[in-house]
Amino acid sequence: MTTSPYMPNNDDDRADLLEHLAATLPTYAALLEISAQDLDGLKADSVSFRYSLHTMGIMQANSQKWTNTKNELRDGDSGSDSWPIPPLLPEPIPPMVKPGIMSRLSALAARIKTHKNYTTAIGYELWLIGGEQKIDPSTWQPVLSSYLQAGHPVIVWNKGKASAVEIWVDRTNDNNFVLLSVNTKPNVNDLTPLPAGGSGALWKYKAIYHLDDQPVGLWSNIISVTVGV
Repeated sequence: MTTSPYMPNNDDDRADLLEHLAATLPTYAALLEISAQDLDGLKADSVSFRYSLHTMGIMQANSQKWTNTKNELRDGDSGSDSWPIPPLLPEPIPPMVKPGIMSRLSALAARIKTHKNYTTAIGYELWLIGGEQKIDPSTWQPVLSSYLQAGHPVIVWNKGKASAVEIWVDRTNDNNFVLLSVNTKPNVNDLTPLPAGGSGALWKYKAIYHLDDQPVGLWSNIISVTVGV
């Protein structure tokens, strides 16, 4: 159990609230007279907001690469001989929603909490009451994306409430995954030597979260990165 206000103060926790409400509210939709349109809108807001946070992390990492390149050009005596490559938007790209996600969330919460069938127990279940909220690590699942830095994959992930992430890699394309690293801070740069002679290869990555030094939750979807071309 952890103490959490109804409306969190940071965007990661707001994204968690949106995702939890989108997953839990359908159970009470008939009782609280929540329409299918309301549920669809909440789900779209949840997906779009999480995507914006994930993509922002990728762009910030790329911005740091350009800062490092600028500093190397200005002051260094070694470094990469190529420009950093701007990252592509991670796939799949969800439809853009209208601005005002938190305003819509607050309005929906107010409707729910003033409904005749609303109870305190429902409020706690939906995380709409400040205080102790149950965190369920069994549902955690990393979302991975990647970009190349000097030809090497950088695996991008969000930490959330996890202690660390455990990342595995398959370089043989036969699902023979081996441990790459366990990291407590995003992101992970795979500095394994690239294929020789410009021959391309497809490297695959998957990850699972850690809490208190133990794996928890679900494995991420597998992502594939082409290297050495």
